[in-house]
Amino acid sequence: MYTVPLGSTGVEVSALCLGTMYFGSRTDSISSYKILDQYVEAGGNFLDTANVYACWVDGFIGGESETLLGKWMKERSNRSQVFIASKVGFAYQNVGKELKAETIEQECEKSLKRLGIDTIDLYYAHVDDRNTPLEESIEAMHRLIKAGKVRYIGASNFSAWRLAEANYVSKTNNWTEFCCIQQRHTYLRPRPGTGFDPQLAVNDDLLDYCRHKKISLLAYSVLLSGAYTRADRQVGVQYSGPDTNARLKALQRVANESGATVNQVVLAWLLQGDPPIIPLVAASTTEQMQENLDALHVRLSEKQIEVLNTASAKK
Repeated sequence: MYTVPLGSTGVEVSALCLGTMYFGSRTDSISSYKILDQYVEAGGNFLDTANVYACWVDGFIGGESETLLGKWMKERSNRSQVFIASKVGFAYQNVGKELKAETIEQECEKSLKRLGIDTIDLYYAHVDDRNTPLEESIEAMHRLIKAGKVRYIGASNFSAWRLAEANYVSKTNNWTEFCCIQQRHTYLRPRPGTGFDPQLAVNDDLLDYCRHKKISLLAYSVLLSGAYTRADRQVGVQYSGPDTNARLKALQRVANESGATVNQVVLAWLLQGDPPIIPLVAASTTEQMQENLDALHVRLSEKQIEVLNTASAKK
């Protein structure tokens, strides 16, 4: 596993971030531990969770992912070897969908307790709360950094202009700026006019802003829950745009040429993008995790990247 810069923080994190959304819920403890161990043994250190994971799964209330990670770190005695990212903002239990200062600070305390750690390495505003002033939200996150409870902050599901506005507010008040943004992103383009509310997908404006401001872009839902390769999963109407078939054919062509799987080509395309992107990978089995890890050895040629980038129904 190689490392990449996290924005302008001076910190290096793993090129692949391991998403742990369903650890402790859909993915049982034994399987979760195996995947975590496999990732760390491969040199990975970047783990992503959230306070709400996974409250929408029947029988669970949220906090399960953080709790499992806390137990795993304690049993492995490896807190110093991993970089923990968590989030606040979405509704769960009796907490509203909001970024009020009180909610941010209370949820941070809960996350720290569940994780069994003193400091969260990266704390995300999980959703853009338009009803709370940015000044209130960012100052609360800055206070957490000053108190040593958070090291860095990031945004998720923010539009480019809101991310720019947030960092202007931080700069003006000498508060900590968002060093990264986590957004929905994959090789297939969303159908024009479609949305993923409350999630936001990457667009050209965000790519351009991150490129010029040196803000790291992390991508989630990169493999569309298996839809690229599994016959029982559909790409879905949100990605059924005019260029979808052409891009799927380009993916398969490049996969055949490179000897990689289609999933690995998607990951390699993100890793070699402009700007380079940190994919969040997920797995429920060690076989899936190994396929993700092996994508790090796939090096696409300039010609293959051009084929992928220019695939269009018009050609």
